Amino acid sequence: MTSTFDRAALHAALGDPVRLAIVDELTSSDRAPIELRAMLRIESNLLAHHLDVLDQVGLISRHRSSGDGRRRYVHLNRDALGSLMPGPRPVLADALFVCTHNSARSQLAAVLWRHAAGVPASSAGTRPAERVHPGAVAAAARAGLDLTDVTPRSLAAVEVVPAIVVTVCDRAHEELGDRAGWLHWSIPDPVPVGSDAAFDQVRDEIAARIDDFVRSAA
Repeated sequence: MTSTFDRAALHAALGDPVRLAIVDELTSSDRAPIELRAMLRIESNLLAHHLDVLDQVGLISRHRSSGDGRRRYVHLNRDALGSLMPGPRPVLADALFVCTHNSARSQLAAVLWRHAAGVPASSAGTRPAERVHPGAVAAAARAGLDLTDVTPRSLAAVEVVPAIVVTVCDRAHEELGDRAGWLHWSIPDPVPVGSDAAFDQVRDEIAARIDDFVRSAA
């Protein structure tokens, strides 16, 4: 159980308008510091201070990009918020998930979204592979989901962009740039590791994010 002192520290961290705005933004999307700077229009040293405060109370975590290694992404630790969850309530709608090869993360995200949210979802890649990775097909099957008849497609082939677009690959996010209204989930690529555990871990992380989104929209 969270102590009174820990809860007070959370409230204090969220008592600053800039830090509250950061957490609001991270409610739906991971962001790089350079993206937060542009949104908030503050200098890098001030942003670093605010991120340090949020980090110290366990509200955020930071990790290196799997695309451009010079970047780091800031992720909201939702468990630390509990009943203090800020931010606008999201709206469930059709979704498009994007990664580089459209062979693993984005395919898993689309099938998990359809299963959890009960609304349509599709996926695409900036440089699509020839087939969905067998590891992703197997990970989906272990969760009772089917990716056997799915084939990768190019983002350029998407004619109608739905209300919700989420990049689930750092490389794709950095290649496409920060697009207004698009979300980013910084999910590690399971392909280099290649093990069942790696694919299951990625599947479960995506599923947890989708479940959070669905609960927030309820």
